Amino acid sequence: MSPRLSVHLWNFGQNGVDVERLCRLAVNADRAGVDRVLVSDHVLFGDALDAYADPKTGGIEGGRQPTGPDGWWLEPLALLTFVAARTERIRLGTSILLAPLRRPAVLAKQLSTIDVLSKGRLDIGVGIGWQREEYTACDLDFDQRGALLDRTLHVLRSLWSGHMTWSGPHASDPVEIHQFPRPVQIAEDDSTGVPLWISGTSHQRTIDRVVKYGAGWIPWGPDIAEPAAGIDRLRHAFVDAERDPEELLVETRIAVPGLRAGEPDWDAFRHEVARHHAAGVTDVRIDAITVDSSEQEADLLSQAVAAMANI
Repeated sequence: MSPRLSVHLWNFGQNGVDVERLCRLAVNADRAGVDRVLVSDHVLFGDALDAYADPKTGGIEGGRQPTGPDGWWLEPLALLTFVAARTERIRLGTSILLAPLRRPAVLAKQLSTIDVLSKGRLDIGVGIGWQREEYTACDLDFDQRGALLDRTLHVLRSLWSGHMTWSGPHASDPVEIHQFPRPVQIAEDDSTGVPLWISGTSHQRTIDRVVKYGAGWIPWGPDIAEPAAGIDRLRHAFVDAERDPEELLVETRIAVPGLRAGEPDWDAFRHEVARHHAAGVTDVRIDAITVDSSEQEADLLSQAVAAMANI
């Protein structure tokens, strides 16, 4: 099976976001046969943007934020709801949503609602982020962000099953709680709900999260360029947890040389996709197409879909 193609919608910009152009790209991708569109997430910014380049706090070596602290970042879940209403078949996702910044029970309701409205087209990539100021402003402990994500994932999965026993810090006694509607994407014999993609480097904590909660892995840091070792570790962990390693999904970003200039080198792109696919990558994300013409944009998207075929 050929890897699936995702296109990143730039829901951010230093001086604003052209929403109609963004939605045009989503509609053209829908019509061209692209599998999924993805959006990013930041709730707010502090001034210490250099932290994005610090792997010790969750950044990426050499990384640079695409905007300053006063750049525009549209909230991804609201935007995906808007895009869902403009499209028909394409899947909708985040890469990534800073899930620990949201109240878990409220997030579960938001995601199940989007899944219902989109008729089961939602994927959610989640991660912990790198910026202390976002956690501080949300009255959360940055140093506990991993534990916060684990709690969020547990609540999502439990509430999507229809009910859970709540025993949080402010409950004097455990109580049974229920939340409906459930996501559309629940099979009769399974209650996993919206597919969850876990982002992170291939250390043990990320592997544990993917095995316990995830449909897929979004490599981070050095694993973006070379995910094979992490995929191998995850497959072994799936076997140990009595999960089928063939069901592991992996999404990574692969650049298309010349795409921003409107002159893509599809042969070079296909070669890199084939190399990653052989290692176990199932989903390939490319950057937003930024040409001015809708016709040229649609043509480039069709070329991208064709380039992914028969790999």
